[in-house]
This record gives sequence, structure tokens and C-alpha cells, in this order.
Amino acid sequence: MQSTSTHLETIDRPFITWQRIIDWAQEHYRCRTFSKDEKIPARPGLLYLVQKGAVRLVGSAQVSVGAKPGLKSARKTTEEAFLGFVGAGQPFELVAQSPFTLQAFAHADQTHVVWMYWHDLDNWPHFRREILDAFRYQHQRKLLWLSTLGQRRTIDRLLGFLTLLIEEFGEPYVSEAEPDVVRGYRLPWVLTHAQIGSAIGSTRVTVTRLMGKLRSKGLINTEDDNLICLPTKANPQKSKNQKQDVEAFLEDDIEDSLEDDIEDDIEDDIEDDLEDS
Repeated sequence: MQSTSTHLETIDRPFITWQRIIDWAQEHYRCRTFSKDEKIPARPGLLYLVQKGAVRLVGSAQVSVGAKPGLKSARKTTEEAFLGFVGAGQPFELVAQSPFTLQAFAHADQTHVVWMYWHDLDNWPHFRREILDAFRYQHQRKLLWLSTLGQRRTIDRLLGFLTLLIEEFGEPYVSEAEPDVVRGYRLPWVLTHAQIGSAIGSTRVTVTRLMGKLRSKGLINTEDDNLICLPTKANPQKSKNQKQDVEAFLEDDIEDSLEDDIEDDIEDDIEDDLEDS
């Protein structure tokens, strides 16, 4: 697994091009540094470049809760969902189409963002091609994201979601005892269970429970300041009792399916209660 958090930076781009863009942005007051969780006042039609730090994209939609027969209007609520990160060296843009809107927040302290109009890229044709390549790469990753979120079981969506994030932004980590051995890859930023739940269509409580299950199976762990990690896979070993292994796997699979069904029923009941209230 290799980190691709600086996709643009991995392209053979002359340093002078990037430096010219930074200088231009400073001269035209098109750059700003944001604190952690500070909202970035982005608007549609502009191109944004993350020079340093990380940006968290959040989607929101106005959802109409069905009204009872005889009532004139339905109650509207706003639902938000975590949509992913934009790392250093990556571009992003926001779109707005009723009832959906996108917002951007600095996910790391001292996040530096540059913005411009698309026609400003005419000054740097080579860099324009790099931007388009970066958006093409992001589109491919979103297709994988959609494939993962299409999984029926919540635990499969959770593990697939974490795997995609760490594949794209993960950094290797080692132990103090064996500094030359990579133990796995971890997200460089903290991601809350509530944010994960909003991304995979689940609840914070369910994510917490399933994270514990993934840890018990050795599929994930946490390091340092609750950074989520994917450990490197150990060498496969033949089980002394394959029948027991298969039975244990099937039991876990059935248990996960039952828990997902119960969770869906509970969420449906809550939604019905809200509609009736």
C-alpha cells in the first residue's frame, strides 16, 4: 500500500510552476490559512488548491419529512454526510444543486488553501493538465467509494470505507522496537465515529460497535491519538482445525447480518415515529 495523499506532488512538475502560483495567489489575495474545523468560505465556480494540511468535504441536503394526511406542509430537516478528504497538493471545487450543497472545512490546523477561476489556469497550461488529471483520479476513486457503499452489510461498508481512505491518504507507521519494519498504514488525521457513520449510512453507536469487532479480528487498530490503522497482513498459516475456523467465520457472518437487520428495523421505526410526531 502506498500513500497517494500528494497526488499532484508525485507528478514531475517543476517547482518554479508551483511557486509562481503561490506568488500569484498572494499578490491577488487568493490564499488563506485556516484553523482546524474552520469553515472554508468556498463557492461554486472557483477552483481550490490545498497547499498544506487537509480539507474535509461535507454534503448537506434539505430532506422533507412526510406530513400526515390533511396537513399543508411537510417538515424539512437538514442531513449532513462526510464525503471525503482533499489532501495537500490536490484540487477541489464545490457544486450546488438544490436541495444538495457542499461545504469545506479545514480538517487539520494550519491548512493553507489557494483559489482561482478556471481561466486563471491559462497562465500555466502544463499545470492545467495536472489539475485535470487530478480530477480524473478523484473521479475514479469515487467510483470505488460508491462500490464500497453499495455493500449490504454495515461492517463491509465500514471496512471498505476505511481501506479506501487509508489507501489514498495513509502513512506508514513503525514500532520503536523495530523501526525498519512497517507495521501498517494509518490515517494522518483523526476521524470521529459520527463522521464515519454519516459517510456509510449508519449511526455513531453502530460504528463504535463494529470498530471494536474489526479490532478484535485484527483487521484494524488505533495508534497514538486514536489514528485509525490498517495493519500489514501477516503470512498466512494453515489452521490446525479448519472446520472450527469455518464455523467461527459463519457464526460471525450470521451475527453481523442479524445485527444489520435489527439496526435497519430500529432506524425505520425511529423515522416512522419522527414522521408521526
